[in-house]
Order: sequence, then C-alpha cells, then structure tokens
Amino acid sequence: MTDKSPIIEKIKKLLALAASSNEHEAALAASHAQRLLAAHNLAMADIESERKPELADRVETSAAKNLPKWVRHLSGSVCAAFDCQAIHHPATGKLSFIGVGADVQIAAYTFAFLERTIRRLCSQYMKCAVIASTANRQRELMRQSYYLGAVSTVTVRLREQKQQTPVTPGALVPVKEGLIKKALEDLGVVRTIRSRKSYINPDAYSCGQEDGRQVGIRSALGAGKDDGARELGQF
Repeated sequence: MTDKSPIIEKIKKLLALAASSNEHEAALAASHAQRLLAAHNLAMADIESERKPELADRVETSAAKNLPKWVRHLSGSVCAAFDCQAIHHPATGKLSFIGVGADVQIAAYTFAFLERTIRRLCSQYMKCAVIASTANRQRELMRQSYYLGAVSTVTVRLREQKQQTPVTPGALVPVKEGLIKKALEDLGVVRTIRSRKSYINPDAYSCGQEDGRQVGIRSALGAGKDDGARELGQF
C-alpha cells in the first residue's frame, strides 16, 4: 500500500494557507488542496483522523445584507455536506461559516464556487428565455425560480456525494457538533430566518433543475485561476 503521509502533510499545509486573510492566496491554496484530495482518493476524514479538534473555526465571506432565499438554501446544503453551520449577518452583509478544521474552509470555498456558477448559468438562461415584452415582475419571478430549481438539484447531488464520501468519521461526529454548538453560543443570540412561501414559474424552475445537473460539483475540487474552463465539468 502506498504511504500517503507526505500527501496528507502537504494537504494540511495547504489547508492552513486556505485560512489566509489574502482571499486570492486562500482560494488558490484551498483549490490545490481539494485537487490533491480528489487525485489521491482521500477524504477529509483521512486528514482529520490524526488529531482531536479542540475549537471550531470561522470563515467569513461577503454576502448581501438581504440574503435571497436560494442563497440561504445553497449555504445550508453546502454546510450539511461539509458538517458546518452558516450564519448570516444582515447588518454587515457577511456570511460566516463555522466548522472544525479544514471542513469550514472547504465549505466556504465550495459555496462561493457554486454560487458564482449558478449565477452565471442563470444569466445565460435569462438572455435566452426573456423577451423584450416580458414585464419586470415576471422576469424576476423567472430568475428566482431558476435559482431555486438549480439549487434543488445541487442539494441532491451534494447529499449523494456525502453519502458516498462522508466528511467526518463516526467517532468525531459528536465532537465536531459540540464544538460548533459552543461557537454558536459564543456568538450570542442568532435569529432564525423563516422562509416564506415561494411563487414559482414552473418552466424556469424546471430549467434550473436541469442546468443544476451541469454544475461541476467535482470541479469545485479543482477550481483555481482558470475555474471558468472547469465549472461545467461532470460530477
């Protein structure tokens, strides 16, 4: 059996760099780490297994002060896939990902990649589907319906990916859950957002679902400076 210790150590160093305050450096380090994970058939459980975590970590990303429903759903799905939690701060327009070890860095990076990709696909859809006579209100309904459809498919695929490759070994699950709960308590009272009923344009929602199958979830493991060429890679 090939000794993967050198690769694991390299991934650990890259994941440490992924916590850098320099967003470009952090993104490149995270993307390279995920490329190595995929190339060597390693899971985060292999990286985390050598040490017992003591604290949860926090990674912040920019977000709208009024977070759209589809973005909330996407962040929740990514967090579920990587055993994290996401907290939105409407006053500052920030989205905080809270998790243990490399999980949180990968979750934040994957969320940013998927959000950017879905927005681009939606822009392409709107250019083709909307005609000049379409009322602004109807255009916005089509746009939001498309987003929700795409996220619904991505959510299913993230769930399937986690079932195939669990992020956390069984013994560490309660440990991580406890650390995340403690970090949330330290943040103080967190307001829960209740989603309102969504009015859906069925055609736009269906197109979003279909295009969601194109989103290269595995490409998030290999995206770097040239991610535009990889975003439509197959799962």
